[in-house]
Parts: sequence; C-alpha cells; structure tokens
Amino acid sequence: MKTIAVILAGGRGERFWPKSRAKHPKQFLSLTDDGKTMIQITASRLLPLVSHDDMYIATNKDLLKLAQTQLPEIPAENFLTEPAAKNTAPCIGFAAAVITRKYEDAVMIVLPSDHIIKSEKKFIDTLNLAIQTAKENKNLVTIGITPSYPETGYGYINYDNESGYNGFYKVKQFVEKPDIKTAERYLSTGQYLWNSGIFIWKLSTILEKFKELLPDIYNGVIKIGEAYKTPQFEQVLKNCFDEFKSESVDYGIMERADHIYTILGDFGWDDAGNWLAIERLNKTDENGNVEKGDVISVNTKKSIIIGENKLIAAVGLENVIIVDTKDAILICAKEAAANIKEVIKKLELSKRIELQ
Repeated sequence: MKTIAVILAGGRGERFWPKSRAKHPKQFLSLTDDGKTMIQITASRLLPLVSHDDMYIATNKDLLKLAQTQLPEIPAENFLTEPAAKNTAPCIGFAAAVITRKYEDAVMIVLPSDHIIKSEKKFIDTLNLAIQTAKENKNLVTIGITPSYPETGYGYINYDNESGYNGFYKVKQFVEKPDIKTAERYLSTGQYLWNSGIFIWKLSTILEKFKELLPDIYNGVIKIGEAYKTPQFEQVLKNCFDEFKSESVDYGIMERADHIYTILGDFGWDDAGNWLAIERLNKTDENGNVEKGDVISVNTKKSIIIGENKLIAAVGLENVIIVDTKDAILICAKEAAANIKEVIKKLELSKRIELQ
C-alpha cells in the first residue's frame, strides 16, 4: 500500500515575531545553523519513506508561492491551498478527499511543518512501525512524546501504559493544554504524553471517521474531492470552506473515535514553539548566549540575541531575548516568551497590518 505525507504549513508562528510574519511565518524561516528552513527540513527527513511526488503541502493562498519556491521538487498539483483557516479537521479532510481521487487507498502521514527532530533514523523507524499498525483494521495512530517537564503549551495524550504491544499503547483520552498544576499532575502519573501532532492512518479510515463523527465536514470534503480538477473546483472549495466550522482533528475525531493507539517517539522531538527553542537548536557560547548577526555583548548571560542589518550591543543583561528586523525590535524577558503573541493582538487592534 502506498504511503503519502501531508505537511501542514498554514500556521502563523506568532511566538516567533518579529521574524515570523503572516506573509512569512515560522515554517519558512531558517532557525538552525544549516541554513535550511523548517519546512525544507521536514520534507527532506521524510524522503526515506515518501517520495516528493507523494508529499502534499497544505497551506493557504497567501503562502502558496513561498511554499513552492522553497520546495520546488514537489509537484505543483500537490500544494493544497485552503481558502480560509478553519483549523486542522477541514484541512485534513480536504487533503484526504483529494488524494483519494489519485489512490483508492493509502497510508496517510499528517505532520506539522515546523518541528525539529534530532534523530531522523529513529523518527523513520517509528513511522515505519506506525504505518504497519495503521494498515491493520481501522486503527488511528499518533506519536506521543514522553514529557520531561510540566509544559502548559502542549496538548496531552492519556494512555494505558500497561497495554503495550510491540511498542504501541491504547489511548484513553486526548486532553487540551492544561494549566501548570494540571500539567504537574500529568507528569507525576506517568500516564500522559505530549501530543506531537503527528498522525498516521489509512485514507479510508480517516474518511470513515469524518463520516461518522463530523458529517458536515465529511459531506463538504466529498464535494470538494468530486470537483477536483474540474472548472468548478475553486468555487466549490470556497463554498464548502465558508460553511465549515473551525474544528481541530484532535477534538473532532481523536477525542471521540475508537481504535486509537500511540507509539512513544524517542527521537529528540522539539516543536520549536517560541524563541526559547533557539537555545535547544543552536550552540550557546561560554556565557550561555546564542548570538546571530552583528552582536557585541558585555557582561550578558543566558540570552538570545538575533541581529539583522545593524549592530546590537547588549550590556549587563541576563535571560533576555532581543530580535532585530528591518522594521521592528523585540526585547523580551525569557520567562515571558510565550506571551509574544499578545503583541500580534495589539498590532491587529491598531490595524498595523504591515507589522503582523
């Protein structure tokens, strides 16, 4: 059975402002020393399993040209553009309905475009196991990450850690992002994993789950699939997305379906959620700093300083983030890195579109 991959590339990456913008978000930035962008790294690590011809990029119209420029090896018809952002369920349903027109059935890997994987061999080995399980019956498979601290920015997977067979465990429940006390409790039980957002299932299985659990979205994506490659496609696509409610596949399907299994991902996963990830992805100097660009630091420790065209001089600072671009400067305490998205909200309120 054919294996295909759908790379989700429509997010905004708000916590990486001011580098990440609506028209050039995080997945199209280079955050590592090799110069490759996040989405380029994601596509290349899949190549042992999936050819470029069987990779699909789900994004929006504003990002289409950028995505095609960064991934010229992927056929133009494999870029699936959503006319409106309606979360992951309509996006995944749209992709499944269109790809089914090409392959009667296939194993579908769904994964974000902006995550870091340190051991690509272990990642591929894990996916191979997940693919075999997804082929059996009507299994839905997800990859869970063993939590190392009580993170409040991730969803969690509650799993039966005594039901393991060949590395897979039954999933009891998907849960939303917790507060800190709840996250600490999850960590102490040993029965919760971070939700990596990586899913593996057969096209036929996921479409059947849409039909059962999200019938309105199912009916819409079937119409989209039937109109694919016809003159009516763009209009049908727009009409259906206008009608779709915003729904995540986690909440709409994974929290409600049967036959859900998780495999533990021990391959150095990092979702690179905000600027603090730069310390995990790059080497720090003798003062614990990550410095990029024209930077002079004096008595400055444990800081992230990213320059662009002008000199940044940092004196007597500790635990701060400084990011300079041509039209904006971010100065942020590291402990507040998760709140950078609040800047976007204020820019939206003031209608400063050019800076969003």
